[in-house]
Amino acid sequence: MKTIKGGITAVPGFLASGIYCGIKKIKGPDLALIVSSDPCTAAGLFTTNRVTAAPVRLTQNHIKSGRMQAIIANSGNANACTGPRGERAAREMAELTARQLGIATEMVAVASTGVIGKPLSLRAIRNGIPSSVKILRRDGGRNAARAIMTTDKFIKEAAVRLKIGGRTVTVGGIAKGSGMIHPNMATMLAFLATDVRVKPALLRAMLTSAVNRSFNMITVDGETSTNDMVLCLANGRAGNPGFRESKINRAKFQAAMDAVCLKLARMVVEDGEGATKQTEIRVRGAANFRQAKTIALRVANSNLVKTSFFGADANWGRIMAAIGAAGVKLNPYRIDLSFDHVPLVKNGVGLGKAADRRATRVLKQQSFSLTIDLHGGTASATAWTCDLTYDYIRINAAYRS
Repeated sequence: MKTIKGGITAVPGFLASGIYCGIKKIKGPDLALIVSSDPCTAAGLFTTNRVTAAPVRLTQNHIKSGRMQAIIANSGNANACTGPRGERAAREMAELTARQLGIATEMVAVASTGVIGKPLSLRAIRNGIPSSVKILRRDGGRNAARAIMTTDKFIKEAAVRLKIGGRTVTVGGIAKGSGMIHPNMATMLAFLATDVRVKPALLRAMLTSAVNRSFNMITVDGETSTNDMVLCLANGRAGNPGFRESKINRAKFQAAMDAVCLKLARMVVEDGEGATKQTEIRVRGAANFRQAKTIALRVANSNLVKTSFFGADANWGRIMAAIGAAGVKLNPYRIDLSFDHVPLVKNGVGLGKAADRRATRVLKQQSFSLTIDLHGGTASATAWTCDLTYDYIRINAAYRS
């Protein structure tokens, strides 16, 4: 498997565009369109927030067929909590896109991100979609990635290429996310494309597996959005043999999906609102994966732990408290903690001031790892988080102004 340049349009058969159509108050790309030249097998995962945006509900309905060909997405407005008007706006986005492309409305996915509770400008959408179609390009993926950004500081795209059954297969994707990030499905927008030939049920299973160990293992602020979704379209152009006949080929494609999702997910953490540091939290020695995941995310979401990372304070007591609050059965007198390769706690007891000083030097780095060994089994899990800073408060205190 080889990492290649580009994102979603690195995949043969996919075109994309990104333009400004007037949704954002400050001029900048705010409408993205991604199109396959062929109908695709499709799979999607969506927010578990009970308050869902109109585009989420529409796309959940359209994807039931397991077939899709285009994604239209806007930034600057979530089209959430907007009542019947919002439902009509989401439908019109799909209908207008389908009409311009000459495909069925049900073949279009709709996504939105931005401020909640504000009506979406239909005028902007009606003007923007025809323009988006006109400038669809083979190299338009980066423009689409830019057009779905809100508070993001940089574009997020990734792609890999590999051989499956003698055929060249590509997986590429784009994502957005910086704040309102918490692992309850995906907690941002991510769009993936591939030219692999695969059936809908299997694609969804493989996407779920990739998301569970990538997007579902990141957190910035513990806040789950109303608009989260991860979509994957597979146009089958590679003509690879079926995965049912070869577990090896299936494993290769799963690894490619995992790699793209993980790269995009880690970019979201790196771009966390106001973040200055990124931390990989590794839990090992758990009784099972579920317990390891629960502890990793409990520590990753702890505001006290995240603020100590910001202050480069090796306050291991906060970490122990977060572990204990996870609700997992464990023996606190068997827990070891270390930052990178610097031991800090052994058998639940701190190793002293010298260890604290060495750990503090690690915490002054821009990125580091925290390893939590429970010594209670063989299962492990990894989560990714960032520090919590003054700038996070500044950004979110003025989000609507």
